Amino acid sequence: MTFPDRLPRPQRGASALPIARPDRRIVGAASAAHAAVPGSISPRLALPALLAAAALAGCATPPPPEAAPAAVACPAGVPAGARCLRGQDSANAHYLIVMPEKWSGVLVVHAHGGPDLGEPKPTRSDQDIKRWAITVQLGHAWAGSVYRQGGFAVTSAAEDTERVRRIFVQHVDKPRRTLLHGQSWGGMVAARAAELYPKSWDGILFTSSVLAGPATYDFRVDLRAVYQHLCNNHPRPDEPAYPLNIGLPADAKLTPAELAARADECLGTRRPAAQRTPEQARRLRTLAEVIRIPESSVPSHLNFATFTFRDIARRHGQGAASPFGNEGVRYSGSADDAALNAAVPRVQADPAAAARFAADTDHGGRFAVPVLTTHGIHDPTVFAEVGEVLRRRMEAAGTADRLVQTLFDSREHSYLGDAAYPPLFEALLRWVEQGTKPTPQGIAARCAELRAAVPGGSAADCRFLPDEPIRPLASRVRPRPGAEDFRRAE
Repeated sequence: MTFPDRLPRPQRGASALPIARPDRRIVGAASAAHAAVPGSISPRLALPALLAAAALAGCATPPPPEAAPAAVACPAGVPAGARCLRGQDSANAHYLIVMPEKWSGVLVVHAHGGPDLGEPKPTRSDQDIKRWAITVQLGHAWAGSVYRQGGFAVTSAAEDTERVRRIFVQHVDKPRRTLLHGQSWGGMVAARAAELYPKSWDGILFTSSVLAGPATYDFRVDLRAVYQHLCNNHPRPDEPAYPLNIGLPADAKLTPAELAARADECLGTRRPAAQRTPEQARRLRTLAEVIRIPESSVPSHLNFATFTFRDIARRHGQGAASPFGNEGVRYSGSADDAALNAAVPRVQADPAAAARFAADTDHGGRFAVPVLTTHGIHDPTVFAEVGEVLRRRMEAAGTADRLVQTLFDSREHSYLGDAAYPPLFEALLRWVEQGTKPTPQGIAARCAELRAAVPGGSAADCRFLPDEPIRPLASRVRPRPGAEDFRRAE
């Protein structure tokens, strides 16, 4: 059983636990007495962070009262018989709560992906519940915050996620179990919420989640650098130059449509492969092979490395500095790697920006409850290899016995299909309630059983890969120099 007031909400910008830490860009090496994990802080920096966090936690004030939600018509896609509630919390984040006709007693608090730039829209939750209606079909209540602000703001989104859980308990019902579900970028939010509010959750499900902290995004600064070397049109020679890792200058007027046109001009990304010029095809193939991404995903990653990078630089580098860099990175996969590495633009990560970014976004693997993950093995958006960093962090934190990871044979990112999730929720709940730790093999077998009982379903829909290992993140994202020398401080 969870309770609404077990853990006060931290003051904005403060952490109740010493979990977020600057990543490897900040210091050169740490004590060899600690296990190697990418993205962690050195021991000499950990103690001040711990003491500061403890002081802040001691000053935390009780959370403000929350207004009751209002009954509303359910959005499209919600299972028949469910009732829906909407509201806006004390921090002005909109939210949606869905109660199934026959409730299992389980609440699933959903942390959605993104991040969405611009002002949050209440209808964002309509999209989420339509996609995740399977949760309600299983008899579980669903609650999701839209988050109070748009952009790359992880800690505030984690606070909003905890707040919607508290609203459910205060005004709807008291669940027998509460599961935290992080999807995509929402996995970063959920990891933060899990460590900020460890007593709020009975189990955690990560699906296609960002779980490697800031290192998840290093390949996108590589994309900007190699793209500029090949295309030289972002920025163009007659436009003001700027460090590519800030995405765009704060006052730049470039739009997503204009960026798409530039990419098409250079790479032919908006036309069939047969209609690309030989030079466009060569550039696109080189870019994809060097960055290790599918050709079809280049436009979306370039968009992120432009507009979302600008948002990150604005929040954490005053618009002029970035937590990302590519100094010393060696690229391969082109026709002439020596020439590529000599000519590709280089940008430096700013240590202060890296520290602020990590403090807002990163996790230490210190999860107090069972953690179950799944990921499409060919996910082109968030690589499945981020799971290797999660495992290593949980090993270093002494929580690896609470982790089970699965892979799914899919190229999808946002949703793996209705067959994937029922066995995951079932396995996680059995682990929470009975102490029976699942195995990837058992989940795959149970998926086939459940799917065979669904009209029109087939065991072939269950494409879990129980014997497939999760490869190192370095096999997809080129490590920054010195990354392997970092050690986790306990």
